[in-house]
Amino acid sequence: MSASHNHPAPAPLGGSLWTPTTMILAALVAIAGVILLVRFLFGLGAVTNINDGYTWGIWVVYDVVIGSAFACGGYSVALLVYIFNKGEYHPMVRPALLASLFGYTLAGAGVIFDLGRYWNFWHIFWPGYAQPNSVMFEVAVCITAYIVVMWIEFSPAFLDKLGMKDVKKKLNKLLFVIIALGTLLPSMHQSSLGSLLVVYGYQINPLWQSLLLPLFYLMTALAIGFAVVIFEACLSSSGFKRPLEMHLLGKLSKVMLWMLAAYLALRFVDLAVRGALGNMFVPGIEALMFWIENALFIAPLVILANAQSRRNPAKLFIAASCLMLAGFLLRIDSYLVGYETGPGWHYFPSVSEIMVSIGMIAAEVLGYIALVRYLPILPGTNETSAVAANK
Repeated sequence: MSASHNHPAPAPLGGSLWTPTTMILAALVAIAGVILLVRFLFGLGAVTNINDGYTWGIWVVYDVVIGSAFACGGYSVALLVYIFNKGEYHPMVRPALLASLFGYTLAGAGVIFDLGRYWNFWHIFWPGYAQPNSVMFEVAVCITAYIVVMWIEFSPAFLDKLGMKDVKKKLNKLLFVIIALGTLLPSMHQSSLGSLLVVYGYQINPLWQSLLLPLFYLMTALAIGFAVVIFEACLSSSGFKRPLEMHLLGKLSKVMLWMLAAYLALRFVDLAVRGALGNMFVPGIEALMFWIENALFIAPLVILANAQSRRNPAKLFIAASCLMLAGFLLRIDSYLVGYETGPGWHYFPSVSEIMVSIGMIAAEVLGYIALVRYLPILPGTNETSAVAANK
């Protein structure tokens, strides 16, 4: 596919892995590792502020619910390239897939961090313990299966590095099945993360409680996926001193614009139909967070509505950042801010919880830097592509 569109072959960046940035990232990962060691030895109560009223803290809400949405870049780009046959976006597949792979793998690990009896995690894979009517069971199985699928999807990068062309050719014949699973599974579990909240009923503030939550979560995950691709492209272009593929990012931002417009229209129509618009004006933290959340959704809509802005790297970066923050707040608001379990219960993450979440982000960024330096992931320049093609 890449040849037909004259895309440069992916090539390793090379260069030293140990820089001030990567050493800081490694230190943050080490701090998180020490905290997790305490957690696994002495229990959740030793390092978290979760309680009987708030049994889910940021290790589930951020590391899993938000983390998996931020890891939808591979899913979003795969839909464009393989389902809608937009081969021009093919150079973005491997970088987006790599970010998704790390995001989902760490989200899977984050689930284990938050399990009280973590030694029983294998129960979800054992038929005798399976509860197919459970939304949580479906999320766990789908995310696990998707992690495996993404590693298989990403394996051609390793095969290219190892020079195993014959194995890669055989894998390519089966890859269409893997890609099909790679677009089906995220559609299932991203919507199911919204379904989890529907079950909460009146405990969720009317500003967020809706039967359309599964659709809202899926739509915003797709839009966030495109935003993350733009965000990472801008950062890697700046950090690795590489040209920015503005002709692709501009078109990608237009897709993001239409998805965002559809989401906002549906969101406010839903509020009106349910008679919940008045809750926006009830003084309190819920209304305040609702306004901030939706202001961040509206900002990229305003920015990207201008065709010139879609060709401006700085404005694209701002729009993508706003959309990522909006998706972050939608999930924080619906799972924590808008959740009222009863009088007397409160939750705010401990320093240890925050440091573990920061450590997981650091691990993802560190892994990304390491792999793009040593594996053919990012589109090469003319020189590096020629070298890669001759290997």
